[in-house]
Order: sequence, then structure tokens, then C-alpha cells
Amino acid sequence: MHIHILGICGTFMGSLAVLAKELGHRVTGSDANVYPPMSTQLEAQGIELMQGYEPAHLEPAPDLVVVGNALSRGNPAVEYVLNKGLPYVSGPQWLADHVLQGRWVLAAAGTHGKTTTSSMLAWVLEHAGMSPGFLIGGVPQNFGISARLGGTPFFVVEADEYDSAFFDKRSKFVHYRPRTAILNNLEFDHADIFPDLAAIERQFHHLVRTVPGEGLIIHPESEAALKRVIGMGCWTPVQTTGEGGLWQANLLSADGSRFEVIFDGAVQGVVEWELTGQHNVNNALATLAAARHVGVLPKQGAEALSEFRSVKRRMEKVAEVNGVAIYDDFAHHPTAIATTLDGLRKRVGDTPIIAVIEPRSNSMKLGAHREGLAESVALADQAIWYAPANLGWDLAATVASSPVPTTVCDSLEAIIAKVKADATPGTQVVVMSNGGFGGLHGKLAAALS
Repeated sequence: MHIHILGICGTFMGSLAVLAKELGHRVTGSDANVYPPMSTQLEAQGIELMQGYEPAHLEPAPDLVVVGNALSRGNPAVEYVLNKGLPYVSGPQWLADHVLQGRWVLAAAGTHGKTTTSSMLAWVLEHAGMSPGFLIGGVPQNFGISARLGGTPFFVVEADEYDSAFFDKRSKFVHYRPRTAILNNLEFDHADIFPDLAAIERQFHHLVRTVPGEGLIIHPESEAALKRVIGMGCWTPVQTTGEGGLWQANLLSADGSRFEVIFDGAVQGVVEWELTGQHNVNNALATLAAARHVGVLPKQGAEALSEFRSVKRRMEKVAEVNGVAIYDDFAHHPTAIATTLDGLRKRVGDTPIIAVIEPRSNSMKLGAHREGLAESVALADQAIWYAPANLGWDLAATVASSPVPTTVCDSLEAIIAKVKADATPGTQVVVMSNGGFGGLHGKLAAALS
């Protein structure tokens, strides 16, 4: 079968393409922005990529078009599909019908940490010899690929609350029907499709409704929004993590790089890894709870996490030039920015940290997270913000009250000049964006050398 994927370079759709190819289909795809790491991964898989959304990409007609949720009515490829009556489906629906059917699905949902947690969980199962399939919205470094079918019934999926397609406004995760569900945390996000937090809570409850009575739901004890979700009705056993929960961590180092895992009051093992931050400790506890549900002992799981190598673009050190370290991080929400910097600060002590941030997400463009931005960088020594011409709100005024020295730049060249002027050997430069940021990481490294 020839499957053409519209929006193929998105992290989800690119992973879907890998699975379709592994199932033996001929896979092609088009996207407005073809850039690494997804483009390189897809090309390595022998998947033909086309730039833009030309109707000509759909000639001769494929057997099926999988439509990404970034595409809407008015897009030339979408209009062509509808006018010609070509068979089409959303990505999550295709995944549910052709990959997840009949499998034990372990889903990681939440505002933050989905990619990291699903990567951890896939690795813990792999380490235990369970050869899981997975679809992750990033590239876990332990695997070097974002998706695979796997050789057993177990399948780990990053379960996103974003909508499925222009013709299906349900959250993606409603399609997945997990037996084991992690609900990591819940904050207001995706202001382009959700009016408020209550609307997102309702979608999370739709997910809860699909988990069988013999399944398991895992969530942090401290998350009020998730308690409200469970309070709407729950038919499944629940295990909680964090302070006051069934699963807890005893930090052996302040930065979270070493901790004891405690289950039901008893120490199960120690995790010693390269990750930092309380958020990653929380991700680990949820992972171990989910892995135990499919038979992995917590001690075994802790040993596996000690060999976990994180995900590309999650505090990934991409260069060190003349003593200046450059990290690439996906953070684009005030909470994620703050927790990322907290983990790094606890690791490097008084070493200078420069945060470089692009407010690129749809919620950011709508100004939904403005009130938390100025404070989010408090643990850096300085913040450099990128304000593109089309942002639509006054970024400089928003971050003017920041507790650290702040610069707002309207070009990558200005950012590079500022970092070059201020970075000294030992400085940690964290570049945060949920996009390619115009290749800033490589340009910074070149300028610093």
C-alpha cells in the first residue's frame, strides 16, 4: 500500500511514517518545514520527503492519505484530497487501527515530560528483555529512532492531548485505549485549541474512561488538576507518586542525579544517571510504576534508568567550544523553562548560565503564558529572548520585570553577538525552543570557535 503523510516532519507524524514503513508500506510525505532531526531520520529509513503542500505530490493518487493535525481547511493538499475523494485518516486513528489493536498499550500523558517519560519506559522494558514497540515524539538516545513495532504485545506511546486532525477535534490520546496510563501533570497549555484548564481536564477524563478496570492509572499525589480528573469518575486502580504517594524518591544528591526509589515504604533500588531536576525524578517514579504493572521489578527498573541516556533536544549538550557548553532543550512553557534551569543550577552551582529562549509554541504566540515568563528564568544569570516580527504581543514589556538581566533580540545575529560578548569559559548556554530555532545551536558554536 502507498501511504502519503501530510505534515510528515512533525514528531508524531514522522514516527508514524517509520511504523508504516516497518509494516511494509511504501511511505512518502510532505511538509512545510523539512528539518532535522526528523528529516534525517526519515531519509535514513528510505522515506521520500517533499517540501510544501503541492497537490502534485498526491499524483498518482496514494492508497491512503494520513493527515497531520497541523493542516487545516484551505491547505492546497487538504483541498485536493477532499475534492478528489481520496481516502484519508488522522494519524492517531491510523495508529490505533494498524498498530495498537490487540496490544498492551502503555501511555504517557501530561503537560510536561511525555517524551522523556515514554522514552524512559520503553528503555526500562527493553532493558528487561521485553522488546516493546514504541512511538515517541522525540528520539530517545538509547534507541536512536523515535518509533518501532517491537517484538512483543507491549507498546509504549507518548499520549498527547492535542487534537487529532481538522476533522477530529478529540485529543489524540482518546484513540489509544491504554491498559497502563501515566498522567504526569496537568497545566493550561495549547491555548489555540483549549479555552481553559477545565477543557483540558475534560479531555483527560475521556482518556481515563478508556482505561480498563484491570488496568492501572498513575499520577502524582500533588497534582490538584489530576485529582479533579480522577474525581469525575474512575473505574481503574490508581497508584500515586511523589510526596505522600505510594512511590517516592529520596534524593541522594540535590540535583536529582542520584536518588533512592521507595515503593510502599520500602527502598527498592538506587538510580544514578546523567539527568537532573526534580521533574525527571518524578518522571522516573511514574515510569517504574508503569513498568511494574507489566512485570518489571522496581530494582530492575532502577538499574535500567541508571543506563538511560535521555532524549535528543531534552537538555542535550550539542557542543562545547572553548569551555562554553551549549545545550538544546525543548522547553517552551514557563514551568518547563523553570524546572530545566533548576536542574542545571543544582548541577553546576555558581557557574554562569545564559538562557536563550524562543517563544514559538502556538500558546506562546497567543500570549497565553505571558504572566509566568519573566519569573521562569530566575535561576539563570541572564536571559536572552527572541522576539520575531510576527509575535503579536510585546515580549520586551512582558519580561521587563525579570529578576535577572534580560535582553530581547529580533534576530539570530543579535543573539549570537550577545552570547559571544558575555560567555566566558565555563558558561552554560541553554537554548530553549520547540522548533529548529533557525539552526542557532550550530551558528553559536561556530561563532564561539
